[in-house]
Amino acid sequence: MMHSNQPNGPGAAVVLLSGGLDSMVAAGIARAAGRPLFALTIDYNQRHSIELTAATKIATALGAVRHVVLPLDLTRFGGSALTADIDVPKTGVGEGIPITYVPARNTIFLSVALGWAEAVGARDIFIGINALDYSGYPDCRPDFLNAFQAMANLATKAGVEGDSFTIHAPLLDMRKADIAREADRLGLDAGMSWSCYDPTPLGEHCGFCDSCCLRSRGFEDAGLADPTHYAAKP
Repeated sequence: MMHSNQPNGPGAAVVLLSGGLDSMVAAGIARAAGRPLFALTIDYNQRHSIELTAATKIATALGAVRHVVLPLDLTRFGGSALTADIDVPKTGVGEGIPITYVPARNTIFLSVALGWAEAVGARDIFIGINALDYSGYPDCRPDFLNAFQAMANLATKAGVEGDSFTIHAPLLDMRKADIAREADRLGLDAGMSWSCYDPTPLGEHCGFCDSCCLRSRGFEDAGLADPTHYAAKP
């Protein structure tokens, strides 16, 4: 089916929707601001593909205008515990950049989102990264976002003609507890989201990977019930 490339009205936003808690809340913030949502999920053949189902549920719940699940097989490159046959660490959040870092992932994803945004006439891109309670990934930092936004406005027809793009990271300075509270404030069902890097065969969160530990602690610190089913409690 062909889709129009004409603008879909002012304020439309492309949201990178992984299916995780953070991306769900970022999308919820965009929706609460009254923006028509164009949800983009990258199926990079990640180990935790169960999150693709979560992304579809979230996009539907938020009333996305369109939800595109785009195949982009990063296992052809490897280099990460999420895209190669490398064990996911289960010792908690440590120092340094962990092996779950996927080389240049957010740069790749934002570039794809930028292409879609220009095509549909959206000039705002939302991404649910944060730079406080996270695993130390270099592509979750303010400097990276600022540099990408500058590049976006140099690399596109819209940008050079003065119709500039803005990259929104509304969770950037939030802790996981703040993000859990924001989901609650927005009336979002956090149980729809998926965080685990290494799901069990029964489809449960493992409970011990970086992402499970951060998620569990976030709900605990927020004083909110955690709707997540863990195989073992972090």
